[in-house]
Amino acid sequence: MAESMRDIKRKIRSVQNMKQITKAFEMVSAAKLRRAQEQAESARPYADKIREVIASVASGTQGVKHPMLVSRPVKKTGYLVITSDRGLAGGFNANLLRTLVKTVAERHRSKEEYVIFVIGRKGREFLKRRGYPVIGEVTGLADSPEFSDIKQIASKAVGMYADEEYDELYLLYNEFINPVTQRPVEKRLLPLSDMKNTEAASGPKALYEYEPSAEEVLAELLPRYAETLIYSALLESKASEHGARMTAMGNASDNASDMIGTYTLQYNRARQAAITQELAEIVGGASALE
Repeated sequence: MAESMRDIKRKIRSVQNMKQITKAFEMVSAAKLRRAQEQAESARPYADKIREVIASVASGTQGVKHPMLVSRPVKKTGYLVITSDRGLAGGFNANLLRTLVKTVAERHRSKEEYVIFVIGRKGREFLKRRGYPVIGEVTGLADSPEFSDIKQIASKAVGMYADEEYDELYLLYNEFINPVTQRPVEKRLLPLSDMKNTEAASGPKALYEYEPSAEEVLAELLPRYAETLIYSALLESKASEHGARMTAMGNASDNASDMIGTYTLQYNRARQAAITQELAEIVGGASALE
């Protein structure tokens, strides 16, 4: 019985140590989440302003055309998937990758019909291990990434569309709803064929004068806008990652508390049984001496 009590105490100490770790992770993720939210919110006005200017050019200038504004028959598709480098975030990566696998299976019959860009070590390992056609990757991003960190892969993804190496480009990432809820989403990034409709539906806008020409302004802004959307999705994904990890570590801490309570109850019962047995032996010995 004494050996059993030692085992239970060892389990209690082990779970208590694990709870300290998960609680620390939870607090760190909460702090990172606040910073990630602020960074994601600060990037939105820039993207909105570029979209406004592009919509103005696209709708207000007759005869202006650009490959990124025109839909064409889809022969090949590009996907840019944003995952995390680390785990311990619940279903953050698994749910997104499951969405990607399902989407690819429904749309394509062979690997010749699509290519994949991936951000994050978890996504890279998952896709390469299963033989998916990954043609671009970025790993090791900081918790507060800069645009320069993903500039190369974003430019490559947008440039390959402009060069007609594929006919549409989709973003897949976790959309941040709140610290407890993150939703895997798929958004079509290219072509930007809804720009003219956006301008028409949103009412009067400021008038712009273009130098040297509207065509050249559009050619410069469209790739930057697409790259900005990729960066904004990355910031959303980072906020979702920290929220998912905070929630997962909070649940782990709660489960550890429940386990400690269960083991403590077992320990007390074992201790009581040991005391009862010792008393019974003492009483039995005293009775034998009478």
